[in-house]
Amino acid sequence: MSLTELVSPERTEAPAVEAAPPKVSARGVNVYYGDKQALFDVGLDVHQNQVTALIGPSGCGKSTYLRCLNRMNDTIDICRVEGSIRIDDQDIYGKDVDVVHLRARVGMVFQKPNPFPKSIYDNVAYGPRIHGLAANKAELDHIVETSLQSAGLWDEVKDRTDQMGTELSGGQQQRLCIARAIAVQPEIILMDEPCSALDPIATARIEELMDELRQNFTIVIVTHSMQQAARVSQKTAFFHLGILVEEGTTEQMFTNPRDDRTQAYITGRIG
Repeated sequence: MSLTELVSPERTEAPAVEAAPPKVSARGVNVYYGDKQALFDVGLDVHQNQVTALIGPSGCGKSTYLRCLNRMNDTIDICRVEGSIRIDDQDIYGKDVDVVHLRARVGMVFQKPNPFPKSIYDNVAYGPRIHGLAANKAELDHIVETSLQSAGLWDEVKDRTDQMGTELSGGQQQRLCIARAIAVQPEIILMDEPCSALDPIATARIEELMDELRQNFTIVIVTHSMQQAARVSQKTAFFHLGILVEEGTTEQMFTNPRDDRTQAYITGRIG
């Protein structure tokens, strides 16, 4: 497959927002696990209402970087993060930052679907309840319905929202997790290989959903599939051995990469 063929002609082009201030701006990010350094001086901007794909071989640091954006690395005792990461010009590692509030602003969908052992309704309602987003049952019902609609799941489950979320198919469970993330009204959604455990049909539905969701959210996705990055993203960043090698528009990255290492990875010579 040629580099040009990787970029889908049907992919929605990025809106002309590059001149606008970035939604997320990272500079000089270094991450350590004990004495081992996992990321080296990473600087990357993420723009609003775009899908930014992070690609690279296993162990290159892309998931480590993703978890920096909502401070999930804080849960690892030996992890240390240095540098600046700002969302809307707020330093998210500042002493005055409420991490619970940050993780409401920056939702996350994991590699393997992980619905709570609760009903479909309670999976989606959980976040709005603990964050006080609904004043009454009618408001909560509305949040649950609109979140399931946004995740493309409502029509499939509207008559059985009392069913356990864990009884859904794998693809439905992942969309339920997306609905759960949407329900707390985040600004950014992080997706760590959200399709790696899914079949091709479920994967295609999640990819369609990403393009719909970016109209209202900013999305950062980690993927091992270069075809997926080419199909769903407007911007792509290539990591290798903890270094951000190159970033640019997805079309440029897949058709005219500037760095030889990027070219080698995309064409399958490394990775």
